[in-house]
Amino acid sequence: MSQSKLSQVFSYQSWVHAVSGATGGVIAMSVFYPLDTVRSRLQVENTDRRKALNTLQVIQQLVREEGFSTLYRGLVPVLQSLCISNFVYFYAFHSLKALNGSAQQSAIRDLFLGSIAGIINVLSTTPFWVVNTRIKMRGVSGLVDDSSKKYKNLLEGLVYIGKTEGIAGLWSGTIPSLMLVINPALQFMMYEMLKRRLTNAYGEISSPAYFLIGAAAKAFATVLTYPIQLVQTKQRHRSVSDEFAKNAGTIQMVLTILRAQGAKGLFRGLEAKILQTVLTAALMFSIYEKVAKGVGVVLAKKS
Repeated sequence: MSQSKLSQVFSYQSWVHAVSGATGGVIAMSVFYPLDTVRSRLQVENTDRRKALNTLQVIQQLVREEGFSTLYRGLVPVLQSLCISNFVYFYAFHSLKALNGSAQQSAIRDLFLGSIAGIINVLSTTPFWVVNTRIKMRGVSGLVDDSSKKYKNLLEGLVYIGKTEGIAGLWSGTIPSLMLVINPALQFMMYEMLKRRLTNAYGEISSPAYFLIGAAAKAFATVLTYPIQLVQTKQRHRSVSDEFAKNAGTIQMVLTILRAQGAKGLFRGLEAKILQTVLTAALMFSIYEKVAKGVGVVLAKKS
């Protein structure tokens, strides 16, 4: 790779986008974290007690039965993992865009570059998500084995799972995660497309507009990929229930859910997921655009 290409990959602009994306993601997740807790519980738990409840009712039930703090269980490792993951994804995506700067922007190009960035992200950050999923589900009756109580934070969890389960344990759920690179790719494709059209039509667009196009892009991607996300969570979680055969693959888990619960079983927790991901993504993109532009203004004044 030539020196000019290297300078594009390791550019300050890519770093700004990565920091802005990580900042936006952490703030947005902090605001809407209880919705993520509900989503995780509905995806993983096998109990029938929550089937007929909406998101607000599940939140009320969790607080009543387990206390308010359960809504924020595992927040710190999730924010750490999200910060790393968003940094990697935004950096990879914008570096790839810089390398292809001469090419005409299009939805297909954004989908392709987003998919490559997603693969890079999955292969480098899956262990962090495995640990925080288990920490988050710790203490849920009948679901998690006692080994999750032997580590208290992200680093301890990485070391413990690496020693006891090896590489396979640290990268649990990698296959559905690789399949799910299409989710952020679809999200970025839709976001960039809507952003280009609004900018071309109206010029500078407002924060509420960024919020709305971020929400629309994430809703589009989430509905299309939700069944794979459900399987991914179950694989990372490693439930002690007998619902799935040991080391069941993605297809086998999908078929098991279909036999036991029907097609609606593949979309269990979708309401909470839509609320959480759409609101989180919308707020994240709003903050991301503000931070990126703010840094750009500062740099322009210094130059």
